[in-house]
Amino acid sequence: MKVWVISGDGGIDGLQMIERDVPKPGPGEILVRLKANSINYRDLATIKNAGARGIKGQRIPNSDGAGIVEEVGPGVTAFAAGDRVVGTFFQNWLSGSIHDGVMPSALGGPIDGLLCEYALLKEWGALHVPAHLSFEEAATLPCAGLTAWHCLIDGGKARAGQTALLLGTGGVSIFAQQIANASGIRTILTSSSDEKLARAQSLGADVLINYRNHPNWEEKVMEATDGQGVDLVVEVGGAGTLEKSVASARVGGRISLVGVLTGGQMDPTSIMRKSITLQGIYVGPRDMFERMNAALVQNKIHPVIDASVEFKDAKEAYRMMEKAGHFGKIVVTI
Repeated sequence: MKVWVISGDGGIDGLQMIERDVPKPGPGEILVRLKANSINYRDLATIKNAGARGIKGQRIPNSDGAGIVEEVGPGVTAFAAGDRVVGTFFQNWLSGSIHDGVMPSALGGPIDGLLCEYALLKEWGALHVPAHLSFEEAATLPCAGLTAWHCLIDGGKARAGQTALLLGTGGVSIFAQQIANASGIRTILTSSSDEKLARAQSLGADVLINYRNHPNWEEKVMEATDGQGVDLVVEVGGAGTLEKSVASARVGGRISLVGVLTGGQMDPTSIMRKSITLQGIYVGPRDMFERMNAALVQNKIHPVIDASVEFKDAKEAYRMMEKAGHFGKIVVTI
């Protein structure tokens, strides 16, 4: 089989396509013939900073993939050959709160990922693909989709009638927009592109702010909420935008922090004064994934795919991610 591997610190240009034997599933494992991957910023960051992330030797990138079960190992009862499946980001996180044992099981980081023609997954490290979704759509769910759901619903505890602030139009933010729209949650969405804002409006975004035209966009957020601030922020920027997110949140509000896309520092005093809950979100467990999928099925939500590239051109997908011009998700077809 063909696989892409990170080899040293060569970044995107250092990715190599090599040949490996197709693995054999052991007890409690399934062999999946991959049909699609999706790209996350985390995948790009891993490729560009492999050494700093502790990756030695060759490592297959990408946490998110979907495909067809080719063979099941001894003892497997949840799947059969021919089933359409999607992997879970963490192979060892079934339910409950995250813990130390979860972290080493992240695909495409501590262990090999899914940018390959065949891969082994744990029986409980996969889920059936919702019937209304394609392989490409299903491949967008494990990281960006579940992170957005966790930020808003399980972790964010947002309810119908509340207001959420969504930053940008990347995979997490656009998933959050779709989930919020289906859940009766009002949204305020920011972008530097009027074209992207128009596309977000077509997905149900209620208030649109071009942060290039309005650098102090937190003031626009307060105007849109009659000076009260939002109930929840899905914060994908990091330290560079966190101060503005705090200023945008209501007293007693919540910020779900998922990204480190921008640098900077901030004084935590404003978080304390407004009694804001700041919660780090790192994807989510398998049972949460199941709940999200049920909501996607009920509301017939289709993930937004901006671009698709072929397996042999996988490097181009990372270059697209690096340029940050996408709306929604970038996928690789296999």
